[in-house]
Amino acid sequence: MKDLITDSRLAGLEMGSPEWFAAQRRMIQEKPLIRRCYDLWYSRLLRDADSVPASRKLTVVELGSGSSYIKRLRPAVITSDIAEGVADMVIDGRELPFPDHSVAALLLTHVFHHIPNVHAFFSESLRVLVPGGVISMVECTHTPFARLFFGRIHPEPFNDRATEWAFPSKGRMLDSNQALSWIVFERDLGRFRTLYPTLVLERWAYLPWFSYLLSGGVNLRSAVPPLLEGVVARLDNILLPLDPMFAIHWHLTIRKTGE
Repeated sequence: MKDLITDSRLAGLEMGSPEWFAAQRRMIQEKPLIRRCYDLWYSRLLRDADSVPASRKLTVVELGSGSSYIKRLRPAVITSDIAEGVADMVIDGRELPFPDHSVAALLLTHVFHHIPNVHAFFSESLRVLVPGGVISMVECTHTPFARLFFGRIHPEPFNDRATEWAFPSKGRMLDSNQALSWIVFERDLGRFRTLYPTLVLERWAYLPWFSYLLSGGVNLRSAVPPLLEGVVARLDNILLPLDPMFAIHWHLTIRKTGE
């Protein structure tokens, strides 16, 4: 069954390899519905980066770039990944190779939940970000449908009962906890504020979910005939009132306050 619904462009490719990410990147470009989702996500991330004074003169870094095409939209962004041969730099989010107070924005798309120890990430973010700098991320959320989708259907772990902000990792792509952003920024928000008083959750918002689900994402075949893609995309706005029940992604902006 999995072979029937998996996009054939990924057939025979090793997960996390440069070839696998390149195939995903082609899929995003060739599937209008998922491309629309990514365009929206990147617009939110870059809007946050642009909110930092003099950001165009400072470093903007995307972590966990993988199949990202953000450089097509903003060539100056430094892309990075923990895997070699994928992006501009090889970077582990727990050890950022940038001078103190030199980075305007750290951009993450489905990356935060792959960081085995986010305390190290937050410490490094505080070190490299300028005052007023941002961490801008797209992540898995925790609506009733998201709990079902990520907990029962998606192959990566979704442990919303975890008591720690860390998980065991052997360096595999499936090593993760997709509930992590909800744990840190909603369930344990008070703890986050106590531990990191100069990192402020400035805002969050749900992201369109209907077209993403029917698009098949970056792994599965699209469930929508090309002629109906425009109709499905328009339904995202009509279904906005259902976001608290069905949204599966959210965008979060965390800003470093002045020191």
